[in-house]
Amino acid sequence: MSKLELLWNWFKSRLGLVEIWTALFARKVPEAKGWASWLYTLGSASLLVCVVQAVTGALLAMNYVPSPDHAYDSIRFIEDQVVLGSFVRGLHHWGATFMVVIVSLHMLRVYFMGSYKYPREATWIVGVGLFLLVMGFSFTGYLLPWDQKAYWATMVGTNIASQAPILGEYIAKILKGGDEMGAVTLTRFYAIHTLILPAFILIAIAIHLFLVVWHGISEPPAKGKDSI
Repeated sequence: MSKLELLWNWFKSRLGLVEIWTALFARKVPEAKGWASWLYTLGSASLLVCVVQAVTGALLAMNYVPSPDHAYDSIRFIEDQVVLGSFVRGLHHWGATFMVVIVSLHMLRVYFMGSYKYPREATWIVGVGLFLLVMGFSFTGYLLPWDQKAYWATMVGTNIASQAPILGEYIAKILKGGDEMGAVTLTRFYAIHTLILPAFILIAIAIHLFLVVWHGISEPPAKGKDSI
């Protein structure tokens, strides 16, 4: 046995790689006929797009400056001068749209197939939390280019938040960092987008995947039997 094989066997036995692979990727998936089988790929597709967003977001953050004086110029720098910058930003931009669409379709699949029922209620609740986090990413990321479209769209969004009962005005002030939008708003949105939301979504994804593995994937609904 070569040294590489010995090293690999050491890692497998210490880290439980075989057991992890079996639990996550070699588990039994319910049979579904025709187009319905593709609906069971939406969860994995959501995770894949999330990974793409994390990687491209980290690359963009290396050249982005979260200040009103330089934010827009840093975006232009990424687009025009950074190697593959335009490509990476395009992936991140369209990936955000795909993320919302795929997660929404995944939730609709779970709802209409009754996969949220016993014993998977907690999985559904965490999934709803993940959807809200994805929407939070979309909202906070929209302001970061700091152009006219981003500024006024965020202004509308914060004004809508201010109309919430009781806590609306406080929520708007927290988002803006004061009574008006400015440098603090951009810095706050950047911090939420790159620090706070990623921490929450990592925890939520870990819990969601654990629950999916623990309870298994529900079978497609069929006439005469409940989803289990």
